[in-house]
Amino acid sequence: MSTTKATDLIRKGISALNEGSALLAMIHFEDALKLEDSPTARSYLAFCLAKEQHQVGRAASLCLSAMQEEPHKSLHYLNLGRIYLLAGEKTRAIKTFRKGMKLERNRQIIEELKKLGLRQPPVMKTLHRDNPLNKCLGILFHKLGMR
Repeated sequence: MSTTKATDLIRKGISALNEGSALLAMIHFEDALKLEDSPTARSYLAFCLAKEQHQVGRAASLCLSAMQEEPHKSLHYLNLGRIYLLAGEKTRAIKTFRKGMKLERNRQIIEELKKLGLRQPPVMKTLHRDNPLNKCLGILFHKLGMR
């Protein structure tokens, strides 16, 4: 009985999250975890904690524990990547999203990667991407509409 109720709470939490109510979703995931310890509920709760309460460290460790239990689920990589984005760690987020995509094709990960966009090649290919000249020329060309 508690398993079906926990599953129902997880479903409600996902629905609330999709509607943009992370606070309500967090309540549902916490209630689901009280009934049954589920890696899926932990992973979603971790994302909600990072989004609503800015508890990035706790959120990342919760999500990593869910990943240890179910390393084959791309959902956990999606949530961990989102947590990294909220923490301002874009490079780590992209690496995490890509690891999740290697496991299975996940529509939400694809959407997150599309939001982040693709990098243009450096203007001067002989110089490193981080070279100040490349950065300045890239910004200038972008503003002029040449890229």
